[in-house]
Amino acid sequence: MKDRISVEDLLSADHFERELRADVVKGFGSAQKSLPPKWFYDDEGSLLFERITGLPEYYPSRAEREILGDRAARIAETGARSLIELGSGSSEKTRILLDALHPEVYVPVDVSRGALEAAARGLSSAYPGLAVRAVVGDFQHDLRLPRFQAPRLLAFLGGTIGNLLPEQRERFLSDVRGLLEPGDALLVGADLVKDVPTLVAAYDDAEGVTAAFNKNVLKVLNRRLRADFDPEDFEHVARWDEDGERIEMRLRAVREVTAEFAELGLAVRFEKGEELLTETSAKFRPDGLRGELVRAGFEPRHWWTDAGARYGLCLAAVPPS
Repeated sequence: MKDRISVEDLLSADHFERELRADVVKGFGSAQKSLPPKWFYDDEGSLLFERITGLPEYYPSRAEREILGDRAARIAETGARSLIELGSGSSEKTRILLDALHPEVYVPVDVSRGALEAAARGLSSAYPGLAVRAVVGDFQHDLRLPRFQAPRLLAFLGGTIGNLLPEQRERFLSDVRGLLEPGDALLVGADLVKDVPTLVAAYDDAEGVTAAFNKNVLKVLNRRLRADFDPEDFEHVARWDEDGERIEMRLRAVREVTAEFAELGLAVRFEKGEELLTETSAKFRPDGLRGELVRAGFEPRHWWTDAGARYGLCLAAVPPS
């Protein structure tokens, strides 16, 4: 079994330390304090997010799974011999595609080596003929992939594309296009614009799991940069930005706070009511996402939604040169 599993690490040993330090210095030094959402996902944050995906308010995971189940046979018409997945995590939904595609190679890409190794072991047992070539990498920085059997299908699921700002999406899609060749395809999952109460509830559940998930990023800063945040000094906020058509998650100081980062020699002050922006999640209109794909050099072929038209999957091809 071992020869069917490999893990290639494309990140330097100090990659995350350097990235976190840079994000804190830049984000906490801005007029609107902010932190990228990738820092949510330590072990506790990952467990909390798994709970979020099962909450009644959080529809995206169920909607995406519904579409994949309904459309897997159509996706398999790409004839992909290699399935590449960015931000693969546990690779659970991927099994729907593996069952339909029967690829020779599955290439999960994630920042967590532990998650990749666990997923690789599980998939190798479940699919005896499948080679799993895992890649430890950060798809927002120096996206690189080894070459695998063509044609290739690159999957970017979970609505993660919404966490990228417009200029970041443009750069990301251009980078992805540069990795693919004519005959390859891209499968993108995207949450859609809908009524505001449904959108906000998905990020502010009644049980308070999303609030705990949001506050957990302060514990990450405490542990990794020896900061001294008290999560109880902040409250979870989720709001709809009408102009940007995106959900924003924030942490609002309930009192005046001064936090020190011992590792950085940095002190940061929050006024009462001041907010730290921790996530933006863009919601899409079909024509808008298709337009972004076309500008990056893709040719959208199929657009599918769940029965409630809450979430969409777009399958785009790389056209002949």
